[in-house]
Amino acid sequence: MTTLFSGIYRNKIVLITGNTGFKGSWLAYWLHQLGAHVVGYALPAPTVPNHWGLLDVPISSQTGDIRDLNTLQHTFDLYKPDIVFHLAAQSLVRYSYQHPLETIETNIIGTAHVLECARQSASVRAVVVVTSDKCYDNPEDGKPLVETDPMGGYDPYSMSKGGAELVTASYRNSFFNVGQYGQTHRVLVASARAGNVIGGGDWADDRLIPDLIKTTQSGQPVVIRNPEAVRPWQHVLEPLSGYLLLGQHLLEGNPAVAGGWNFGPLLSDVLSVREIVRQARQQWDAISCQEIPTETNPHEAHFLSLDCTKAHQQLTWQPVWDTPTALRYTIKWYRTYHQENRVDTNAELEAYVQQAKDAKLSWAV
Repeated sequence: MTTLFSGIYRNKIVLITGNTGFKGSWLAYWLHQLGAHVVGYALPAPTVPNHWGLLDVPISSQTGDIRDLNTLQHTFDLYKPDIVFHLAAQSLVRYSYQHPLETIETNIIGTAHVLECARQSASVRAVVVVTSDKCYDNPEDGKPLVETDPMGGYDPYSMSKGGAELVTASYRNSFFNVGQYGQTHRVLVASARAGNVIGGGDWADDRLIPDLIKTTQSGQPVVIRNPEAVRPWQHVLEPLSGYLLLGQHLLEGNPAVAGGWNFGPLLSDVLSVREIVRQARQQWDAISCQEIPTETNPHEAHFLSLDCTKAHQQLTWQPVWDTPTALRYTIKWYRTYHQENRVDTNAELEAYVQQAKDAKLSWAV
């Protein structure tokens, strides 16, 4: 495992903000397997149970809020990371309607704090800021969004992610300018925008798969609020492989990759919520749900899709699993956990890496 991504992460000090969250916990586990010295900076895990607690990854961990600049700066000074993956965020759309200021402070000011700490650090060589596919000013015209489309966002969450991208671009232009790399600074900064991520170990509220899984334990049907909404669904390991590949290029000193990147599924895997529910119920018939009229819900984009041509061509990144495969592994993870009291994360990661090797993907060979 340590030879993946050209072995770049072996013995590197890697700081992950948000390591106790869903994606952050998977990333921390993978980086540990890659031989990195992982440092986590995050609030306590937001749910019980939680993937982070179940994994028990042996890393250096600092409890803190990214809105707390002093504690964050202390963490940078103490551990001296080589690369930072910034995933800490308020990540729920519906929560952002109830707590808009918290969402803005966490996602915009928090991102600025991470970049400012990187600017003050003598050790950092690369930063990957993870935002969302919802960062775009989405016209919902049926066309996949490309990296050069304008930032925006209708709801507070989406707007905050667009704002995080603008903060990242400003810091890159002002302090980590690509044209001055190796002269006035030695830090490369990129941002990553992924689609709707699924996988084992997510118990957050108001997310489709966790809500469906909860019905298998409670026996109460979950309410599907936007059954016709179309999203780019992908397994959590897909964007993580993109983040790690992006980080590899940054650490290798490739200024051409210092920018924004989409990591999403093939367009054939952009499916409706209703179709995802149908496929999930085929995997576990204990799942039950009911639909409600969409006009009673806060606004969410009806159509969202990413054009990942740039990542395909310039990073040679490709998804490994199609959506049905991703869903099959996801449901299997939860069934194993609930029925056998066992966490299948390592087996799932090994299966993913093996299929990437079989496909001769650049990061896996």
